[in-house]
Amino acid sequence: MTVSDSRPGPYLVVGLGNPGPKYASTRHNIGQMVLDHIAGAVGARFAAARRAQAVVIEGRLGLPGSGERVILAKTTTYMNVSGGPVKALASYYDIPPERIVVVHDEVDIPFDTLRMKSGGGEGGHNGLRDITTALGTKDYLRIRVGVGRPSGGRDTADHVLAPFSATERKTLELLISDAADAVESVVLEGLTASQQRFHSPEAR
Repeated sequence: MTVSDSRPGPYLVVGLGNPGPKYASTRHNIGQMVLDHIAGAVGARFAAARRAQAVVIEGRLGLPGSGERVILAKTTTYMNVSGGPVKALASYYDIPPERIVVVHDEVDIPFDTLRMKSGGGEGGHNGLRDITTALGTKDYLRIRVGVGRPSGGRDTADHVLAPFSATERKTLELLISDAADAVESVVLEGLTASQQRFHSPEAR
């Protein structure tokens, strides 16, 4: 995986989360953790975006000298107002919804599980709901990183705004790495091929 900044026709890959150190290690911020992993792998740094409340890396995923141009972005707003930055970035870079990839936490699938889809409902995820409203469509790509539902009657909001448990942290880095690979796969190989690869029981 390499990053450069030359070819047209980019994808917009957005990692959702809340700003500031208070939230950096929480389940709700796993989308941004995935983007940080990609940035670290290619030795690139995020910089303030033009005309959007976000930080971005303009580059490419794939082999050196080839691959797809991408805009990697982390919103700097709170999760429930993610739509404005995503729409602003899509407008600035002239990226249609079908080339937008949103990486986010998902309570409706178990921890340590990845699922990908295009369109569909938001499942109570306020960040996705705001993005759908801002874009005027549900038809964007989602990398759904499983954080599981809370146990013992715990409130879902408290669950996603809490850090990962000690048990979860044992495999968290592998999950983040796999999600980063899923981002690259969706961009380079398409949704169907990526679903076949990452939804398989043998994927891990």
